[in-house]
Amino acid sequence: MQKGKINVQTENIFPIIKKFLYSDHEIFLRELISNAVDATQKLKTLSSLGEMKGELDDLTIEVILNTKKKTLTVRDKGIGMTAEEIDKYINQIAFSSAEDFINKYKGKTTEDQRSLIGHFGLGFYSSFMVYDKVEIITKSFKKGPGSKAIRWECDGSPEFELDECDKKERGTDVILHLSDDSKEFLEEYRVLELLKKYCKFLPVPIQFGMEKKWEKEEEEVVETEESAEKKDKKPGKEIEVPRIINNTSPIWKQKPAGLTDEDYKKFYRELYPMTFEDPLFHIHLNVDYPFNLTGVLYFPKVKKHIEVQKNKIQLFCNQVFVTDSVEGIVPDFLTLLHGVIDSPDIPLNVSRSYLQSDPNVKKISSHITKKVADKLEDLFRNNREEFEKKWDDIRVFIEYGIITEEKFYERANKFCLFKNIENQYFTFDEYKKKVEDSQTDKEKQLVYLYTTDPLEQHSFIEAAKERGYDVLLMDGVIDNHFVNSLESKFEKIKFKRVDSEVAEKIILKETPLPSKLSVEQQDSLKPVFEKVLDKEKYHIEFESLSETDMPVTITQNEFMRRMKDMAAMGGGMPYWGEMPETFNMVVNSNHPVISKLVEMTEDESREQLVKQLTDLALLAQNMLKGEDLTSFVKRSIGLIG
Repeated sequence: MQKGKINVQTENIFPIIKKFLYSDHEIFLRELISNAVDATQKLKTLSSLGEMKGELDDLTIEVILNTKKKTLTVRDKGIGMTAEEIDKYINQIAFSSAEDFINKYKGKTTEDQRSLIGHFGLGFYSSFMVYDKVEIITKSFKKGPGSKAIRWECDGSPEFELDECDKKERGTDVILHLSDDSKEFLEEYRVLELLKKYCKFLPVPIQFGMEKKWEKEEEEVVETEESAEKKDKKPGKEIEVPRIINNTSPIWKQKPAGLTDEDYKKFYRELYPMTFEDPLFHIHLNVDYPFNLTGVLYFPKVKKHIEVQKNKIQLFCNQVFVTDSVEGIVPDFLTLLHGVIDSPDIPLNVSRSYLQSDPNVKKISSHITKKVADKLEDLFRNNREEFEKKWDDIRVFIEYGIITEEKFYERANKFCLFKNIENQYFTFDEYKKKVEDSQTDKEKQLVYLYTTDPLEQHSFIEAAKERGYDVLLMDGVIDNHFVNSLESKFEKIKFKRVDSEVAEKIILKETPLPSKLSVEQQDSLKPVFEKVLDKEKYHIEFESLSETDMPVTITQNEFMRRMKDMAAMGGGMPYWGEMPETFNMVVNSNHPVISKLVEMTEDESREQLVKQLTDLALLAQNMLKGEDLTSFVKRSIGLIG
């Protein structure tokens, strides 16, 4: 038996590993199985090069839980290790065997080099985060001197034991003895949960099962045929309900030409088993230069709402799950998509948990943006009718992209659509041509009218339509930001919500109508309106409008309203959200009812009529509620009587 010390710089290496190497202790299982996959992939490579003689046979990796012994075993049938290799790759921390292997066989194979997961040489030591003692029982595929089976043991200190042992088959067993503070990993459901999370798409089959000992009968019983059979059975090991937990050939590793739409939908359901709606469409990523990137991204149905969670895209490194926080790799507006991305060229820190800054990340992000734009443009050009049918579901992605990514806007302005209240769709250029003759103001600016709620703003929409104006539907969750973004990109075009002004003034084309009321008459009426309204909230102004327009109308300044809406969504200047709501109470100085008010001499009657007019304006905007609404109804009944 050989005894020695692991070659480390400090006696305190294990406490450091236990506390700081990995952000999540559960990652130990991912690392150990990744090492097992490496060993298996290396064996395949050596076999293909003729350096390993004999049959590969079954290469399934086994994960075996023994609750009685409090052990978890990861068993592979890969290349195994000699005593010399254990000393080199286990006893000398941070020397990566995978990196050494790649350097040795550089140029001889490409796919198998990329499929090797190990990169830092520290993955094995993650096991000491959750186990008190670790055993390695290994036998190299090599024949001849120095190839005997080896047993290595360490209790979490720099001390280890190394000795020969009995093991007939090549490969490695890593046996973990559970520590008292990590009992969760003795639960079958917990281990299975981790396997499904980190290993469900590994390229080598992973089998999970429970291990138990046949117990000898403690007392003699009358021997029957059944009991005799049990008596003759020697104590041994049994794997209970073994199951393969992974898909070794996920769709993103396959060639797109050989796949159907149904294949992609099936994989979507595999990724998100609790999702009952099919995705709208998918994008298959397959790049091998200047970086390696594969994956499948799906456009889900989101309607008007953005999901709060942005964790539907899973990042893999050679089919090993790394994270579902992909900010930085995937542009922010596409983190709302679903799917997977796999790349060995995305730099990770030692624990493979956090992304590191690197030029490749920016290149990959740009490429994903381009591929998404390509797909959307193809869909638009090849079948515009189908594209329009999907518009309500995909618009949030496109609008978000236009707001946040200038490069995406350069492509998206060709296929981004406006939708009007008649359910007609227009590209940016098409819409400009549609309204430029009718909606250009006296300053030669185009005015795009829009509504955020066709029901609440119905009267304003009808007034706009009577004047031949078109009204866009902008009822999306980010449309306030979208409108601001477009105004900064378009020349001589401004957006106005239909209720931001009375219809006569919303697009100023000529000199306003003359007023039937003098300035003195308007001044005499203003205090009457102020008496029945909250002066802090409503600003009274008289406008010379058509006799057919409403006598009193409530509007809200476009800029003020837009800023407040943006602040409420967490954008713009926060202080706008704290400012009180203010509105304009527009009095039509040319309406006959307003002229009648001037002629009335009885203050009480005039005040009652003013109250009725202002309540009608509030009711039209759905702003009359509670006690005020009850009083309005009673007053209206009284007026009828």
